[in-house]
Amino acid sequence: MCGILACLGAYKGAEEAKTDVLVRARRLRHRGPDWSGCYSKGKNIIAHERLAIVGVESGSQPLISKDGERILAVNGEIYNHVQLRKQLKNQADFQTKSDCEVILHMGSEMTPMELCGKLNGIWAFVLLNEKTGNYIVARDHCGIIPLYWGRDVDGALWVASELKALHDICVTFEDFPPGHFYDSSTGETVKYYNPKWHDETYMPKQPIVLKELHDSLVASVHRQLMADVPFGVLLSGGLDSSVISAVAAKYCKSKSESKEAGWMGGRLHSFSIGLDGSPDLAAARKVADHIDTIHHEFKFTVEEGLNALSDVIYHLETYDVTTCRAATPMYLMSRKIKALGVKMVLSGEGADEIFGGYLYFHKAPSKEDMQAELSRKVKGMYKFDNLRANKSTSAWGVEARVPFLDKEFMDYALNDIDPADKMCGVHADGRIEKWIVRKAFEDYLPEEVLWRQKEQFSDGVGYSWIDSIKEFAASKVTDSELANAKYRFPHNPPPTKEAYFIRSTFASHFPEASAALCVPGGPSVACSSPTAVLWDESFKKFADCSGRSVAGVHNSAYDDKHKEAFSESAVNEETVANSDVTFCTTIKSEGKSSSEPATKKARKA
Repeated sequence: MCGILACLGAYKGAEEAKTDVLVRARRLRHRGPDWSGCYSKGKNIIAHERLAIVGVESGSQPLISKDGERILAVNGEIYNHVQLRKQLKNQADFQTKSDCEVILHMGSEMTPMELCGKLNGIWAFVLLNEKTGNYIVARDHCGIIPLYWGRDVDGALWVASELKALHDICVTFEDFPPGHFYDSSTGETVKYYNPKWHDETYMPKQPIVLKELHDSLVASVHRQLMADVPFGVLLSGGLDSSVISAVAAKYCKSKSESKEAGWMGGRLHSFSIGLDGSPDLAAARKVADHIDTIHHEFKFTVEEGLNALSDVIYHLETYDVTTCRAATPMYLMSRKIKALGVKMVLSGEGADEIFGGYLYFHKAPSKEDMQAELSRKVKGMYKFDNLRANKSTSAWGVEARVPFLDKEFMDYALNDIDPADKMCGVHADGRIEKWIVRKAFEDYLPEEVLWRQKEQFSDGVGYSWIDSIKEFAASKVTDSELANAKYRFPHNPPPTKEAYFIRSTFASHFPEASAALCVPGGPSVACSSPTAVLWDESFKKFADCSGRSVAGVHNSAYDDKHKEAFSESAVNEETVANSDVTFCTTIKSEGKSSSEPATKKARKA
């Protein structure tokens, strides 16, 4: 993960503009602590703060072509760079081993539409043609890498990896849209990524083939293990991170005999965090033992989380409550990970959005509603989970990669798989959420984790974390302040004291009106879109977005019957979830603990 900052078309003196850029580039140095670079000529200044992961010794940026005509600054990773390099006419011009350099040369042989469409990775870049003065700004298909842009009082265009580098010099600013590029030669912002699933009325019809799902995700994980530095996996103990960890661990072990394996050979390192007694910690430990990783378990206290909250909001650049709740433990864990010398981690973001994993999906009325909501959720991830995963890790110079959001995998999962196969709950014979993912990887994980119900990360690290934030905010925000919130915050007025406290903290860091407009609003329950709140009358009663607010579906991970699933006493005992929707059941199975949905028919379908 790196930081890029560009001032393009500066009207003030070149040296003065360069000084402005360098001062603000320092605000991005947490993203790229390994090296700083700057290109400055005439009205264009491009700065780069590097986190070296691929081509460590030779990949410093900005990259400049041999003829000096093209200048490139990239934040991200290009997973298919080797294949793309082979397609180029002149391969002798490459000067580094950086995966990003391929963009520099593609820019001379392809249109911006072709260039962006061929890339598979997580990236945002600025590509300047010094000869013509034209430039391209572009962002990856799903907005996994953050990017902002705006204009200063003199009309210069500023582009930055994070809001903090431009918010106080630009008159207006906003997110650069994912899946788009801007071409200065035409002055147009063009959508290059336009899959069928972007249309919320589109209906895939292919019945699930579990082997295809398995093989497609495994290929995605393998692509994203590209690294020349130590790496690991974030293992929360939930299904998504556990599957990614298991696939990665298996791959690393398979490479252990290869002399070219580098950091991919041997046992994988895994990382988890939670409050003392957290259900996530217990589940992660169980998975780590099962897949044989070198596991690192971190605990934090409520006080440590509250002390970090302002810094978390500053790094996240959002006041979305769920995002801030979940990012705090991730932020604390990333600091510990960096202290161990690890620079890259795989994470499980995206599975809930692609496969309907949040508990509110139990209430989806039809497969048409399911598909439309999946489309809305994935298209909006750059404002929520993508932002959290990227910025909470990059705050400490760690890069998070997300195999579920791999472009090839996403297009398969959302363009092809019939959403009827993703349905859960009462409209799907009682199936547990993400049933097809569980079935596709049922040989990879312990049964009690494989069939563990969804816990949102901010819940799973320990319910007292959310409760403590609420209590803390209640002590800081008066009833009068909350009652008059709409006057202080006319855009997205906070509905709760917790939301008011987080919003106030955000405003102390980013007071501009444009900053508030960068954050979406609207009602939500358990991470739903505002549209999905209309699915069930009970949803309208909750202002809280915790998974615990889905009445009749959420099953407390702290209940005694669920604790038993993660203890030795679970063996040879039976505990049955007393509900009309799918929960996990620990049953007798040849002297071993196993777990399956209460509706056995759904499990075996």
